[in-house]
Amino acid sequence: MKETNTIWKANLYNDKHSFVYQYGESLLELLAPKAGERILDLGCGSGQLTAKLKELGVDIVGMDSSREMIDDARQKYPGIEFLVMNATDFEFAQLFDAIFSNAVLHWVVQKEQAIKCMYRNLKPGGRIVAEFGGKGNVQTILNELRKTLTKYGFVKNAQAEIFYFPSIGEYTTLLEKHGFRVTFAQHYDRPTELADSNKGIQDWLEMFGNAFFNGIPAEAKEQIKQEVQEMVKGELFTNGKWYADYKRIRVVAVKE
Repeated sequence: MKETNTIWKANLYNDKHSFVYQYGESLLELLAPKAGERILDLGCGSGQLTAKLKELGVDIVGMDSSREMIDDARQKYPGIEFLVMNATDFEFAQLFDAIFSNAVLHWVVQKEQAIKCMYRNLKPGGRIVAEFGGKGNVQTILNELRKTLTKYGFVKNAQAEIFYFPSIGEYTTLLEKHGFRVTFAQHYDRPTELADSNKGIQDWLEMFGNAFFNGIPAEAKEQIKQEVQEMVKGELFTNGKWYADYKRIRVVAVKE
């Protein structure tokens, strides 16, 4: 459910960034799905958590705006319905008991449009259970990236706003504004180990920050990524491992 110019690479996602859906497994406990419930996995990526919900007896639909991710999901899990759809403009004739969303909503800068869509597509009493980047998420990486892009003369790239990282107060207020009753909200630090001990931050930028490099020549892009990694090493490299400075929001809200 990627609402920016980010290019999604399923192989890189599944190989070096599997932590995205692995961390999401604990979110399933918060969802507490019941067999027979109709649930939408909003921003399903390549379908790993969607498949787990299917195993629990859920009537599950997966949707994502990345065709490459959906193609990968369809290939791996042919028994599940996967759709290429946009988080800010989707409509289903049959409403859902719940909408589940892991590591997605920080990509949706038109946040109120997404909230309205979720509300419209839930049954009365239906719930959303979501986790995404909260205020201060990957701030060390992004601050250094913007500084380095500016240093190399790519000022417009440095000013790009591709993420939405709200506080709990901001996001829960928006949910309430559009008819939801918030029953749970949490903001917490989650330093996240990256797979490659040599190119951890560079790989993270390639996977999640590539929209910042639109129009930048390949050689300059590689130089910037290397420099960013070197500059954040003091804060994000510990005991031979790279960590991204993640801060997350978890929220549960019910359609009144």
